[in-house]
Amino acid sequence: MSPQSLVLFLLITMVVATPLRPGFYSETCPKAELIVRDVMKKAMIREPRSVASVMRFQFHDCFVNGCDASLLLDDTPTMLGEKLALSNINSLRSFEVIDEIKEALEKACPGIVSCADIVIMASRDAVSLSGGPYWEVKLGRQDSLTASQEDSDNIMPSPRSNASFLIDLFVKFNLSVKDLVALSGSHSIGQARCFSVMFRLYNQSGSGKPDPTIETKYREKLDKLCPLGGDENVTVDLDATPTVFDNQYFKDLVAGRGFLNSDETLFTYPATRKYVLLFSKNQDEFFEAFAEGMVKMGDLQSGRAGEIRSNCRVVNRRPVDILLESR
Repeated sequence: MSPQSLVLFLLITMVVATPLRPGFYSETCPKAELIVRDVMKKAMIREPRSVASVMRFQFHDCFVNGCDASLLLDDTPTMLGEKLALSNINSLRSFEVIDEIKEALEKACPGIVSCADIVIMASRDAVSLSGGPYWEVKLGRQDSLTASQEDSDNIMPSPRSNASFLIDLFVKFNLSVKDLVALSGSHSIGQARCFSVMFRLYNQSGSGKPDPTIETKYREKLDKLCPLGGDENVTVDLDATPTVFDNQYFKDLVAGRGFLNSDETLFTYPATRKYVLLFSKNQDEFFEAFAEGMVKMGDLQSGRAGEIRSNCRVVNRRPVDILLESR
């Protein structure tokens, strides 16, 4: 292949960005959303915790250079991806569910549905299948051609983050304080590791003492589940109803039973406290705000050129790759 032909081929195979919109696949893959939901239902039956894991993909993908499925790329000899970033390693799981969705979609409509859109649809279905709201998703995203562990490390917050830090982070993405509190309600389902709470239990702010905001009986429970010197990979429910998407998470924060520091400070910090109280008393308000926040987060885009991957874990083989392999 000549250099001129190579350039032409790259231009032809590169997906041209189009505006996101509901029903994007109505003609090219009309059953796309039904297929995603069906696989999600099966995954939920097989392992209830998997839906919470899949839902979090949208957060960890969209905040890092937009919603482009960069999170799903495996490392290569020339690229450190995002799966081993500080906020993702030993935390994110259930990537195989996305693989299953992609395989089903490739059988139905090869080369049509992006992995980035799969993440958006699957996250929505994870919430609704768990009892939470259902919302119309905008689709038409492209898959990134690369990923960046460094970018993920620089952007994604740690469980030790407080509300003030999170407000500043969300503002950078044009997400409001209300969006922050509502989207933190994603912790209504799922679990987290003891690793994320150890400093609150045994050495808050270097004091050698527990965080005084933790309710006494809840702290005693956590002491047993996450003892000092114990296995920090043990997982603990994030709220009292970990398989049901509801407003129990906010009720727990009001009661001093927030697991993560980034959760509980939403109640102790004045700017976020009013929304925690609102959502703890009104589940409909929470559901509406959560759906709005997810749509706004889904609008985050890098503006970079992309493609429709045939395998969510790797970019498509390009002519330059083929030429290098043939040498």
